[in-house]
Amino acid sequence: MKRRDFFKGGSLAFLGSSLLSPFDSIAAVTTPDFKGKQATNIIFLVSDGMSTGTLNMANMLLHRKTGKSSKWISLYEQNRVTRALMDTASASSMVTDSAAASSSWGGGVRVPNGSINVNADGSENMPILQKFKKAGKSVGVVTTVTATHATPAGFSVTSNKRSDEPGIAVKYLDLKLDVIMGGGLNHFSPSLRKDGKDLFGIARHNGYEVVNNRKQLLGQSGSKPLLGIFSEDALPYSLDRANDKALIEKVPTLAEMTKQAIHTLSKNKKGFVLQVEAGKVDWAAHANDVGGLLYDQVAFDEAVAEAIAFAEQNDNTLVVITTDHGNANPGLFYGSNADRNFERIFNFKHTNNWILDGVSKDTSVRDFIDKLEAAQGFPITTAEAEQILVHYGKIDEKGLYNPRNLPYKELALVQSKYTSVGWGSMDHSADYVELAMFGPGSELLKPFVRNTDLHNLMLRACGVIS
Repeated sequence: MKRRDFFKGGSLAFLGSSLLSPFDSIAAVTTPDFKGKQATNIIFLVSDGMSTGTLNMANMLLHRKTGKSSKWISLYEQNRVTRALMDTASASSMVTDSAAASSSWGGGVRVPNGSINVNADGSENMPILQKFKKAGKSVGVVTTVTATHATPAGFSVTSNKRSDEPGIAVKYLDLKLDVIMGGGLNHFSPSLRKDGKDLFGIARHNGYEVVNNRKQLLGQSGSKPLLGIFSEDALPYSLDRANDKALIEKVPTLAEMTKQAIHTLSKNKKGFVLQVEAGKVDWAAHANDVGGLLYDQVAFDEAVAEAIAFAEQNDNTLVVITTDHGNANPGLFYGSNADRNFERIFNFKHTNNWILDGVSKDTSVRDFIDKLEAAQGFPITTAEAEQILVHYGKIDEKGLYNPRNLPYKELALVQSKYTSVGWGSMDHSADYVELAMFGPGSELLKPFVRNTDLHNLMLRACGVIS
């Protein structure tokens, strides 16, 4: 089979086009000089739970399928960013959770896992978006999970419990964040909140434009603060969205949300600070879901491209690209069929989550084999299907990221035989992580930093502190 024919019609074509334009030659580009310049804007991009293997494999997927690198890796190839490793520990553990990780950036202090900008003694650290808001800048958060989830909250508010998302939603509006986008209707809608508060109504009364679908979002002029909530819980995985016409019409991509957020926030002449999170990368890593993981990383890369494009036209903009911690440490592992196996992922139509969530204890072995083959392009054996289906007799509806106790691990173990992708665990890791900066302030970055170092770096880059 010709390589060109093999790639034709794969799932990537549905995710967006920003990655598919050719880049300048590596030899023609050098690191820009931003010394002496001050940032007016900051775009802080977080691929939540991105182990190095996730970044690597997403780039390999793109390069082998399109002949081009991801935007993130191309910035390395072209020597256009300042690059570092970052230590991600929390106050209570070498292995952080997302709440403490984002709080380290947001409050500049390491806090215990589970809390948002609240120290072990109960004292609080002022989040960075509040500091920038006081300095006159517009501020916002964009995510593919609930808008009130740990990572956006860590930049914005204080809370003893990351799980208090209904309370965090109220705090967002009290603080008058200028852009709030993601999922989480259950934390804003009066029919879904336990206290019956109509946060959408409150937002409209306070001058927000409230949107709940992609068409409404793309039609915004950017003249008002923006609240965009597009699903009851987290947004769908990018791969599942790309193969569902109804979801394409309803749910914007992370790149589209990022572009509209920048359009809205950039109306402020004093500048803006925006956090953008690919939260479903972390959820896919917890589930050992390779399709969910890599295509959401690709969707994140498209958001990176939007941020860099804006910064290239506005040289007062600092772009930060990183992750809060590793998760599951996936990788492509050696074998005689490793290349061919990995290429199976190119034509995936749905995630493991989509497959497993549509199965019950009454699903037959034959039906499960057919469902998986239709979704991912390869048949498994009867014994492998039986090994997975046995778990549907003991689903208990518990767990933060897996409420139905679906057999993610069992499917991933079977799947690894066909994709050559393996996993280290199903949880966060203490690995040092990738960090890159483009724009004024990037010259302040040292080769190795603690996560808390970014708090003051951003404030210095904008001249809020000296």
